[in-house]
Order: sequence, then C-alpha cells, then structure tokens
Amino acid sequence: MLSYRFRIYPSKKIEQKLKEHLELCRWLYNRLLEELNKAKSEDRKITKKETQALIVKLKDEKPELKEVYSKVLQMVNHQLWNNIFALAKLKKNGKKVGKLRFKGKNWFKTINYNQLGFRLEGKKLIVSKIGEIPIKIHRQIEGKIKGVFIKREKSEKWFAIFQVEQPLKPLPKTHKSIGIDLGIKHFLTDTDGRQIENPKFYEKSLKRIKIEQRKLSKKKSGSKNREKQRVKLVKAYERLVDQRDDFLHKLSRFYVNSYDLIAVENLNIRNMIKNHHLASKILDASWSKFLYMLSYKAEKADKIVVKVNPKGTSKIYKHGDLDRDYNASLNILERALSGLGQSFEPVEIKPLLSIPASAVITGQVSSLKQEAPSVKVG
Repeated sequence: MLSYRFRIYPSKKIEQKLKEHLELCRWLYNRLLEELNKAKSEDRKITKKETQALIVKLKDEKPELKEVYSKVLQMVNHQLWNNIFALAKLKKNGKKVGKLRFKGKNWFKTINYNQLGFRLEGKKLIVSKIGEIPIKIHRQIEGKIKGVFIKREKSEKWFAIFQVEQPLKPLPKTHKSIGIDLGIKHFLTDTDGRQIENPKFYEKSLKRIKIEQRKLSKKKSGSKNREKQRVKLVKAYERLVDQRDDFLHKLSRFYVNSYDLIAVENLNIRNMIKNHHLASKILDASWSKFLYMLSYKAEKADKIVVKVNPKGTSKIYKHGDLDRDYNASLNILERALSGLGQSFEPVEIKPLLSIPASAVITGQVSSLKQEAPSVKVG
C-alpha cells in the first residue's frame, strides 16, 4: 500500500466544518475510552464489536455525531482498538507501558475515509458530509484507491493522503549489484566509487529555527501574535522535512532504477541514537527513512534489497589500503552476495567520486557515474 499526498484548499466554511468533525472524532474517542475504562473497573470484558455498536447509541447522547460520515466514526473506534493492541504488544514484549489517555483539544489531526464516502472529480475532492474541496493533483495516482485521510498540519495547511493499492511494476533489469555504506561525514559511499555529500539539512536550518523559537518564547501566551509565530516556526520545520524527503526520494529512486540488487547494513538505529554524541547527526541524516524508501521502491520494482549483519564491516580491511567507507561498502556487498551463494571480485580501483547533495536534488546523479564499475559481480 502506497500513499499519495496532495495539498487541498478548503474554503473558510468547509475548513470550519472539517475542524468541527475533528473535534467530534476526538469526543467520540474519549467517550469510547471512558466506556472501556468503566468496563475494566467493573471487571467485565468489552469487545471492539460492542464499542462499534455503542456509536449508534451515542448519537442520541450527542446528536452532532449524525453530521459526521458513519464510516469516519467507525474508524475512530478502529484507531482506539489499534492503540490498545499496540500497548498490549509492548507489554507482552516486556516494555513498561501506562494506560491510554484522554485526548485534549486539537489532538485529532486526521479524518479517515476508508473505502467509501469520497471521490475525485477533476480538480475537486468530494467527501461525504463535508462537500467539495479544491485539490492540487501534482502527479498521477497509479493503482486502486482504498481510502483517504483528510489531514490538518500544525501549520494549518490541509492535505489529502490517498492510500493506494498498487500491483507490482517491474523495472528493466540492469544485471548490476551495489553495496552501500551509510555514514555521517558522507551520507553514503557505494561500491561503484560514489561518495554522496551529507546535506545536513537540520544543521543548516538550525540557525533559522532557533531565531523563530526565540521569537515565539517572547510572545504572550494565548495571543494571536503567538499563534502566528507558532505557525512560522512549524513552517520552518516543514521546509526542513520537505527538503530532506525530496533528497531521500530522489537518491533511493536512483539506486532502485540503476541496480537489481542493493546491499545495505541491517542497522539498529534505535540503539545507535542512544549515543548522545552521534544521535542528532544520525537523525539529521535520516538513515531509517532512506532505507524504508529504498525497500518499498525496490519491492514495487521487483528489485532486491539485502540487509547484512553490520558487525565489523568498517574494520575488516580485506580489500587493501582503501578509504574506510569504501572498504565497508565492498564488505557489505560481499556479505550480501555470499548469503545468496554468489561471489564477486574487485576490479581496478579508481579514485572516489565526490557527489554534492545538490546533484541528487537536481537529478544529476546518473550523469556522475564512474567510467567503469568498481566491482565485478559473478
């Protein structure tokens, strides 16, 4: 299942209705949670089916619920039980967990139309009980639309996020493999001799973000000026995320298009960020998101991403006196191919090719390839 995210532009009247529906969803979540807590205190079981049936009765308690599409209300119940199951799973795995909390004002950010209650007509998104909303479709949706989330961001922008079921769409085979070593000094180094510059988006945006944070701290709590400044700060963070995601999407797309097998380390990033000296740099690099994008794009394209044990990949200098990260990328590819019963041998070693982040963003990575691959796959 893939997501397509498009900006929507509700009128003031529609926006007010969307906000009312979000608050009604929040009320329903809290009311259902109240029933669950009550059942627990009385030592009686209550099921998801029973809380679903309760929604009909609650419409008499709060008639405004009738203004919300019924499927949306059902998905609130579904979300509540998903949270319950998630907590139970954590507890089963030995994690210390508390109990579900009631949600405060403005906590609900999404209205979930699952399968029914919406349709696209040209440049309009029509949603049941809401109305028509202008939408900017900047790329074609490929596959069967299974649902849509209407989401309000902290910056007060609104988006429609379509959940789309897509069939496998194989790309032409290149008969090439690549090993990738992720790093901090360089975002990555690969076995074809590329070293991609770490764009350091957060580090570069930090000065601006700190300025906006200081301005926010000086505004009077609850004032309109404080709210305006809060939105400015949120937009600064949004620009940071958008820049980072654009870089990661383009880089992962390049590797999936160019190679049939991509070998990476199976990194435990949660443990790695416990190192306070490296945590901010690792999070800024967004290795997790890059690996996620690489994996789902490869799966869709009928390509393979192989994750190998990272232990010792940067310390075993079996390929000679090479750059540390380049040597690690060779070890990573060798481990992946070995696990598949294949072998490889390095060919002529060429100087590493340093590629600026701007070349990724402008789509020029493919024009900056080495003249010959650094590794021969056999």
